[in-house]
Amino acid sequence: MTTQILNQAKLKELLDYNPDTGGFIWRVYRSRMAKAGAPAGTKNDLGYVRIIVCGKQYAAHRLAWLYTHGQWPTSEIDHINQNKADNRIANLRQVTRSENCQNKSDATLPGITWHKPTAKWQARIKINQKLIHLGVFQNVEDAKAARKQAEQKYHTHRPT
Repeated sequence: MTTQILNQAKLKELLDYNPDTGGFIWRVYRSRMAKAGAPAGTKNDLGYVRIIVCGKQYAAHRLAWLYTHGQWPTSEIDHINQNKADNRIANLRQVTRSENCQNKSDATLPGITWHKPTAKWQARIKINQKLIHLGVFQNVEDAKAARKQAEQKYHTHRPT
């Protein structure tokens, strides 16, 4: 038995994609859970929309890329606005792993950790798998400021 690889033609036969909303709709009846005209996909625990097509689970953002561009992305797909469920084609871009890591929310304070030996806040940034130490600081605000300054210098794929 040969494994069928999903291509743009098969995808368009099964689903409609709205590039303005990022949503997928079933074109054909697939099951009682996937009726023609019904929205396709469910959000997983990480916030990404997943769609089962031909028995295989796919990330909706990768399907949107295939649907629009006619080929699978060759690298990672970044959600520019950081909303993992926003699969509008205008919100998606193909990036390297390093570039994708640059477009993360500040809510988690990336690169800021407590440095026990000095009892200070440490700031670091990783660029192309190389860890750059930015220093240790008395308070977390100074560490965050150093991290922000480094992001402005090194992160060329973060939206303004």
